[in-house]
Amino acid sequence: MAAKKPFKISGTGCALVDYLYKPVDFQDKDFLRYQSKAPGDGGLAPGKLVFKEEFEKFSGENYMEVRNRITKGKQPVALNIGGPSIVSLIHAAQILQGLPAEVNFHGCIGSDTGSNFLKTKLAQTPLKIGKYKTSSQYTPFTDVFSDPDFDAGHGERAFINNIGAAWDFFPEDLDDSFFESDLVAFGGTALVPNIHSSLGELLYQAKENEAITVVNTVYDFLNEKKNPSKSWPLGSSMETYSYIDLLITDMEESLRLSGTSSVDAAINFFQSTGVGAVIITHGSNVLHFFANNSLFGKISSSTLPVSEKVVSELRQNPEQAGDTTGCGDNFAGGMIASIAMQLKEKPKDQVSLKNAIALGVVSGGFTCFYHGGTFYEEFPGQKMIRIEHYLKEYLTQIGI
Repeated sequence: MAAKKPFKISGTGCALVDYLYKPVDFQDKDFLRYQSKAPGDGGLAPGKLVFKEEFEKFSGENYMEVRNRITKGKQPVALNIGGPSIVSLIHAAQILQGLPAEVNFHGCIGSDTGSNFLKTKLAQTPLKIGKYKTSSQYTPFTDVFSDPDFDAGHGERAFINNIGAAWDFFPEDLDDSFFESDLVAFGGTALVPNIHSSLGELLYQAKENEAITVVNTVYDFLNEKKNPSKSWPLGSSMETYSYIDLLITDMEESLRLSGTSSVDAAINFFQSTGVGAVIITHGSNVLHFFANNSLFGKISSSTLPVSEKVVSELRQNPEQAGDTTGCGDNFAGGMIASIAMQLKEKPKDQVSLKNAIALGVVSGGFTCFYHGGTFYEEFPGQKMIRIEHYLKEYLTQIGI
């Protein structure tokens, strides 16, 4: 008997190295010296991200030298794989282990210590590398400065991002093998500028190949700085939305993409674009969703809660808590994995959007039990085993 053809997932978008520096005192003179004076001026600000290039314009200094001063010469306490694309795809690959499915990532990397770290850590995951172009620029990175004592002990982080090698990744770098997939995913493309501006054309090409298309967004710092009073563009025109089967975004991003000030108005906007389905997450609050396409059927605007079991365990055992880094990315990865599992089981049936959301919710929730977005398994299938009982509890919670 011939082996079953694997369900092929290919994705591209933001992939980087997170460097965590902790503790960094936000009240120290070396931090305050570079603190933002006005929104968007390129200075540091607790809870905000600034690009390395913008920071260097603001400060008039070399960022690497400033970083050494701010961190008092300390090395990062942790390095993690980060980015909405690669973290979500790693999670999908982990969940789908043992099933007839394969998950591929296409992107761009530098030839530096960051690239060596990524290659080493990716080898510890089941994610396949479809194509990883090498650039002369730095491997994309985000420096995370963490002050646990900030805000009366509640803690806060500040971020410096370097797009680096991602500037050298272009639509033509996505070869035929990328588009010849059952599902094509674009994650956090606002941090891969040349892919982001061509998103409509790339999604159209995927649909021409009869692929399911998934887009999960990231805060669009470039367009926010360019036009802070205008809604963010997605691709080159509004037509981009009509080629998306599933759009996953968080509350703030949904408001900026739609140019509205409420979730109801944002949903009305998305419904007018012809997008197939939209999920709007909101941290520990209820998420909003709707669908109107052949993949999921027609579902009017609805809400679902987060996992009560995850919230309860974190409240009862705070020492088990990790951090919220990568919750949204793992949510997207869980949804992608669920779509693949459902279609492999019943190829001609509609996908249950609620079931896909359920795996997304517990995938995002489980991220709160470890540090960083990526969970490194001790054996294949470990993550799914850890998540499975949360999934069963959540399905009961929402009445499925």
